[in-house]
Amino acid sequence: MKAVAGAKQSLTAVCSCFKLKRDAYYKYLKRFKKRETVKAQVIEMVKKVRKEQPRVGGCKLHVALQPSFKEAGLKVGRDCLFDILREYNMLIRRKKATCRTTYSHHRFYTYKNLVKDMEVTRPNQVWVSDITYIRTVSGFCYLALITDMYSRKIVGYDLSDSLELAGCLRALRRALRAARPATRLVHHSDRGIQYCSNQYVEELRKHGIEISMTEENHCYENAIAERVNGILKDEFYLDQYFYSTSHAFNAAKNAIEIYNHKRLHLSLGYKTPNMVFENVA
Repeated sequence: MKAVAGAKQSLTAVCSCFKLKRDAYYKYLKRFKKRETVKAQVIEMVKKVRKEQPRVGGCKLHVALQPSFKEAGLKVGRDCLFDILREYNMLIRRKKATCRTTYSHHRFYTYKNLVKDMEVTRPNQVWVSDITYIRTVSGFCYLALITDMYSRKIVGYDLSDSLELAGCLRALRRALRAARPATRLVHHSDRGIQYCSNQYVEELRKHGIEISMTEENHCYENAIAERVNGILKDEFYLDQYFYSTSHAFNAAKNAIEIYNHKRLHLSLGYKTPNMVFENVA
């Protein structure tokens, strides 16, 4: 008797069409269910990490999740993790945005680049400074950052609603209180008017800090500072609009805390900035 069109066929009949046995089907079904269970577990782990680091990439996720994988008895390689993230549309796509925060056409003296050929071997040897903008519904506010070049730790910061000198000075003083650098510290920045101003230079000299600046006015001469700016915006949502300066400040403070203590850096051997700073400083 011929099978009626649209009628359900037995598993045995379907398997025979593909020259397979029933147990092969059940083995496949078991493997499929196991893979789906593993995927669900991995996605939940990724979501937990991304609650604090929303745009952390796949390579750092793979390292950060190793203890969780081990505890759950999962063997998830890097390629497997990327495949899962791709399937669930959770791969990170970097965004680029620019806004001019440096005004270098001014009357103040500029300094040579002292760090261009310097070998940086310890924390508190070189600090790099920069300013980045953050959007609010009423305009821009500006985040002044001071980062330790060796450990990549943000040692000082300040957020203000203008590009005036005060914010940079507050960031510097905060860094001096928090990091307590010893002698032979170099402060490196672009040639912006804030960093060249008499008051800022006097503050550096008062603490015996050498002054270094970019010479070609190119971002590559202050690459570490530029990179930190990008990380805070790309991975911690500081590129979104905030209701007010105080709202932006709270977001920046939280982002910097997580960046310093939880974000793994490939350049640091998948350690956090605070691990490297505290272990060597």
